Amino acid sequence: MNDTARASQPSSPVATRTDPRGLAAAASAFFIWGLLPLYLKLLHAVPVVQITAYRLVWGCLFAFLWLRLRGEVGQVRAALSNPTTRWRLFASATLISINWLTYVYGIAANRVVETSLGYFINPLVNVLLGVLLLSERLNAAQWTAVTIAAAGVAWLTWTAGHPPWISLTLAFSFGLYGLVRKVISVDALAGFASETLLLAPLGIAYIVWCEVAGSGILLTGGDLNLLLMIGGPITAIPLVLFAFGARRIPYSTVGLLQYIGPTIQMFLAVFAFGEPFSGPRVAGFVLIWTALALYAGDGIWRARKMPA
Repeated sequence: MNDTARASQPSSPVATRTDPRGLAAAASAFFIWGLLPLYLKLLHAVPVVQITAYRLVWGCLFAFLWLRLRGEVGQVRAALSNPTTRWRLFASATLISINWLTYVYGIAANRVVETSLGYFINPLVNVLLGVLLLSERLNAAQWTAVTIAAAGVAWLTWTAGHPPWISLTLAFSFGLYGLVRKVISVDALAGFASETLLLAPLGIAYIVWCEVAGSGILLTGGDLNLLLMIGGPITAIPLVLFAFGARRIPYSTVGLLQYIGPTIQMFLAVFAFGEPFSGPRVAGFVLIWTALALYAGDGIWRARKMPA
């Protein structure tokens, strides 16, 4: 089997060793996501829900064009013809749509620091999901990391007077999305095309409704329409890379790589967008970063102890 054919085959739902292609794909996805605020800031004139609707529609069209060029459109038909797979894809599509809406809102509301916090928390959410849903067991270091992170979130909640709902929604929606996609035996690109196809009718209906109501930008958007069209590949490519990588490397490795995106977002928030980052917020982040360092260090130490 040649490399192209092998890459198109679904891998085992649970990877126990790191595939270099999967590692590179997942790392690239998180790097792109880290830079995504720069793109979304250009769409500040477009309402949040409309941005999400256009991402669905253009992402779906881009994915099917990509599949057409690869001669793999039939994979979508096969995936959606299986009731169990169809419902799982609908669940993953719903989760990633919630994640998109929350993320775009956070960027539009100039709360990029909070969106970055969501993705800093997410690796530890993955650990909790593994315990609660996959019956995984944590060692003492991992439990300590989760406890410290929980203390950081509690501190941020107390000092702000309300839970960091943007951060928590992003962390849990993306953690659950990754978990669902990991157990769906569908190729990464076909899976994304299937997800967006399931929800694209809602996106199209909303875009049409906005145009009829006079709040749409399709007929008057000018350069905004081009930017929204670019959102198709910007949305599809990292999600496909993530789905490809997540199913070919251990889930703990996915968690480690996930630090790339929020680190880039944090730097953009503070140094490019001028968002405040001082006082109690710093203390809360330090607790979470400490938890992440402990978790990452434990993972690296255990990986070195494993036989080659």
